[in-house]
Amino acid sequence: MALIPAARAAAAPLKRPIPRTGELLHAVGLGTWQTFDVAGDASGRAAAREVLARFVKVGGQVVDSSPMYASSESVVGDLAAELGAEKSLFLATKVWTNGREAGIRQMEESMRRMRTLSFHHKAMDLMQVHNLTDVMTQLKTLREWKQQGRIRYLGITHYHEGAYPDLERLIKTEKLDFAQFNYNVVTTAAEARLLPVCAEYQTAVIVNRPFEEGALFRLVKGKELPKWALEFDCNSWAQFFLKFILSHPAVTCAIPATRNPDYLVDNMGAALGRLPEALMRRRMAQHMRSL
Repeated sequence: MALIPAARAAAAPLKRPIPRTGELLHAVGLGTWQTFDVAGDASGRAAAREVLARFVKVGGQVVDSSPMYASSESVVGDLAAELGAEKSLFLATKVWTNGREAGIRQMEESMRRMRTLSFHHKAMDLMQVHNLTDVMTQLKTLREWKQQGRIRYLGITHYHEGAYPDLERLIKTEKLDFAQFNYNVVTTAAEARLLPVCAEYQTAVIVNRPFEEGALFRLVKGKELPKWALEFDCNSWAQFFLKFILSHPAVTCAIPATRNPDYLVDNMGAALGRLPEALMRRRMAQHMRSL
């Protein structure tokens, strides 16, 4: 992990507006797949607690989970309450089932696990249809819940390029607040149509798989960060990967997942300092292709 220079650490982190409301979100969030599934694991839970504590300390907001992620929702809810962090967090989860009644039961359970029913605002910040599962049925419920004030925003998610045509169609027709999908310096297909469509239709973008599930770090293992990365205030490979994502203007937030507190601090450093411009972005992608 690279240390963040004092001047950068003192700077305000990058925040991006949710297009439909203008609400600002810290551009680096926190994913919880695998990393927060630590029920019954005392050491894992302690590490997750420290990660969340540091995340809150540097102004992190978006924490994304799912009922698919086993105990992660409950761990997030418990730790947020322990830390007194519920007011500062933007909690997001998903509905991942078929049928209206099953969806309602699952979402109510998610809200109990993440404790949004007991927190001050009594609403989930963002509820998303996970991997487009029974998407039209669940979106109908989400719209009703948004009108009732049970959720603040609604969205859809997927994790691979094969779903892009469906995501694009829904973004164009369903007036979504958020879309979550994969995008990174080696998997750039979203740049062709999906990211521009999100910008055109005022849909906030959460980027998952920013490190290609660790594959990007394996690509650069033992390789030095290029010296020209300093031109956009980049001090580590994690920041290199995240700054590429955040430098696309349609991206609202990226959600790397970690249970390592030092990695968390490094990731959050991607929201500090300059971002690469168009020519530099091409240089970054070319450099990764050359490895």
